[in-house]
Amino acid sequence: MKPLIVANWKCNPKSLFEAKKLFDSVVKKKTKNLTAVICPPFVYLPELKKSSVKLGAQNVFFEEKGAYTGEISPLMLKSIGCSYVIIGHSERRKHLKETEEMIGKKVNLSLKLGLKTILCIADLKQLKNNLKRIKLNENLILAYEPVFAIGTGKACSLSQAKRMRMAIKKELPKDIPVLYGGSVDSQNAGKYIKEAGFQGLLVGSASLKPNEFSKILGNIDKA
Repeated sequence: MKPLIVANWKCNPKSLFEAKKLFDSVVKKKTKNLTAVICPPFVYLPELKKSSVKLGAQNVFFEEKGAYTGEISPLMLKSIGCSYVIIGHSERRKHLKETEEMIGKKVNLSLKLGLKTILCIADLKQLKNNLKRIKLNENLILAYEPVFAIGTGKACSLSQAKRMRMAIKKELPKDIPVLYGGSVDSQNAGKYIKEAGFQGLLVGSASLKPNEFSKILGNIDKA
């Protein structure tokens, strides 16, 4: 498969005008040898439909519909053109107290309804706990994000990341891709794919910097 590069905008930017400007900078970057996915906040999703760039959500609920105030279901995401979803990010586990049970239910419903589901894990213990609750299929994608590297500028070493990727692969069917996330930038992005063997990246703060993200895409597209 082509490298999968996922931009997680988190709770950014502050306005739709800024979101469109940032999104357009990605659309203008023509790539052939990778798949780019943008995951903006929910409110911007309907405004950012472009055929050349796929859309993803940063979260989802574990029911299709019902009396769940403030929640958004996988069916709603699909109806506005989303094809990917991020689940279990460490920030949600920490700040919103998401449990393994909740994450498992979200993953299972998203997989069942055909969303490409990016499950974030920080270590093998989390992975094994999640796998006990998940019905695997071809839409699952794993993202290894060591907590110490998220938003700190201290990326995981290539050797440590490679060892973790190999350990994760032993727990999964071989066709499930594994991404790396955590302080990814234009200097290290290509190395995580070429040297550490990851099949893509989950990019946080660097995806909010048009020039930096374009360099990441360009470096990987040429590799």
